[in-house]
Amino acid sequence: MKAFAALIHREFLEHRGAFLTGPLILVGILFGATILAFTVGRVDARFSGALFTLAPLRVYEVGFLGLGFGWLLYLLVVLVFYCADGFAADKRNNAMLFWKSMPVSDFRMLLSKLTAALTILPGTVFGITLLSGLLLYGVAFTTMLITGTGSWAILGNIASVYGQVAFAILVTLVCGLLWYLPLMGIAGGLATALGRWAIPVSALLPALISLLEWVTLGGGIHPFATKSWAYFQDRLSPPNTDYLDSLFVDEAPFSAFTYATTLIEQMDWLQVGLGVLVALAALYIASEYRRRAAAN
Repeated sequence: MKAFAALIHREFLEHRGAFLTGPLILVGILFGATILAFTVGRVDARFSGALFTLAPLRVYEVGFLGLGFGWLLYLLVVLVFYCADGFAADKRNNAMLFWKSMPVSDFRMLLSKLTAALTILPGTVFGITLLSGLLLYGVAFTTMLITGTGSWAILGNIASVYGQVAFAILVTLVCGLLWYLPLMGIAGGLATALGRWAIPVSALLPALISLLEWVTLGGGIHPFATKSWAYFQDRLSPPNTDYLDSLFVDEAPFSAFTYATTLIEQMDWLQVGLGVLVALAALYIASEYRRRAAAN
C-alpha cells in the first residue's frame, strides 16, 4: 500500500505544474487584475458594491458556481492531456527499464496513474477552486464596505453560501470524474502505444466508429446520423440537472443538498458502471502491451 501511495505521490510531483503551479498563477493574475481594475478606476467600486447590495447572496452563489464550473472545465481538459502524457512518460524519458525492474506490475503502475487522476490531482484543483471563492468573496465584501452597505451579518451569510456552493462543486466534481472515467482510461491506454498522439486518436475514435457503422449497417444521409454517434453525443455530455435553472427565476436560497440529490438521481448509473469496466479493461490491455513491448 505504501508503494502504491508513493506512485500516486510521484504523479503529483511530476505534474504539479498543470494542477497546482499553473492554477495558482492564474488565480494570482486574475486577483491582481481585479485589484488593479479597482485601483485605476476601470471598475466603479461604489456601483459594484451597490450591485452586491441588491441581491448579495444570489450574486455570490452565481459567481462562485460559475467560477467553480470554469475550474471543472479546466480540470477536464488537463486530465485528458495528463492521461495522454503521463501514461507514456516512462517510455519517453527512457525510464522503462527502471520501472520494469521494480516489484510492481505494469497494471498496478497504470492503475496508480489513473488513481492519481481521480484523487490527488483533481483534489488539488478543487483546493484552488476554494481559494478562488475566498478571494471572490473578499473582493465582493470589500466593495460593499466601500459603499457602507457591508456588515458582519452579511459576512456570516456569505460563509454559509460558501459552504453550500463548495459542497455542490465537490459533488459535481465526483460525478464528473465517474462519468468521464472511460474517456480517461481509453486515452491513457492508447497513450501507452501512441504517446501524445493518443489525444487526436481519442478525439477521432467516436467519428471512426460512427463511420464504420454507417458503412456496414447503414444509417442516415451522412456518417454522423447513426445510433453510435447519438450515443457518443449523450455519453460525452456533462452531468446536468434542471435545478440550476431555478437560480435565475426563484428567490429561494441555493440548496446544495437539493442540487446534489437531483444531480445524482438524473445520472445514468448503469452507464457509470459500464464506464468503470471499460476503463479497467483499457488499463489491462495497455498493461499487457506495456509488459510485452520493448523497454526503450
